[in-house]
Amino acid sequence: MPVPFVHLHLHTEFSMVDGTLRIKQMIERASELRMPAIAVTDQHNLFALVKFYRAAEAAGIKPIVGADVLLRSPEDPDHVSRLVLLCQDRTGYLNLCELISRGYQEGQHHGIPYVRQDWVEEHAAGLIALSAGCEGDIGQAILAGHPNRARQLAAAWARIFPDRFYIEIQRTGREQEQRYEAAALATAAELSLPVVASNDVRFMDKEDFRAHEARVCIHDGRLLSDKRRELRYSEEQYLKSAEEMEALFFDLPEALENTWHLAMR
Repeated sequence: MPVPFVHLHLHTEFSMVDGTLRIKQMIERASELRMPAIAVTDQHNLFALVKFYRAAEAAGIKPIVGADVLLRSPEDPDHVSRLVLLCQDRTGYLNLCELISRGYQEGQHHGIPYVRQDWVEEHAAGLIALSAGCEGDIGQAILAGHPNRARQLAAAWARIFPDRFYIEIQRTGREQEQRYEAAALATAAELSLPVVASNDVRFMDKEDFRAHEARVCIHDGRLLSDKRRELRYSEEQYLKSAEEMEALFFDLPEALENTWHLAMR
């Protein structure tokens, strides 16, 4: 029997910038794969919420509501990182709605909504947070060669989300993931923080990668053939089965098990 696994970081087509998953087909695949639960964490919106919730419940799958938000530092407005927020209860849902709304009303920069850490701290009740891997502020500090800064950031998030903050580990074959992982695991161990595996899902099947890249290029105003464009995704970011994730994280089973424990929260 495979180790229980739940996808907790996933963008659908309602993430206008980088997701191609359609809700109905996603839930059908999740049902085929006998997934007990699944999260949708579209970028700074809850547009898919009603459609996702109804489809998941109809299929007997536990829907986990969340969002992937962009953070800007008041001290350094040019520094942007990510944070994944999941609703633990009604209070968390209302706080997530407040954060997303505030991002649009007060935090827009060049048309993109951002939130601030102090806003997150103010509205952290009822929310569970994932560190967002290499794109989170902890990951960015690690990759910039500042392990002490990464440790400080992790401790700060753990204080804001007591017993509700997870260090996210991704193995999608993207550059820097291995270097990030070693330091992230060390930080988690030092601070006694749980780690959680994710596949940072953007599309249904591996074969959908090129179509996904086309969507990204349309948003960015780039050509697929442009060799100078930033390559932010990999063909591994598809909706993998529990068995595939177990094989990928065979040496880190607790990261898989924690997805299940988190989902039950």
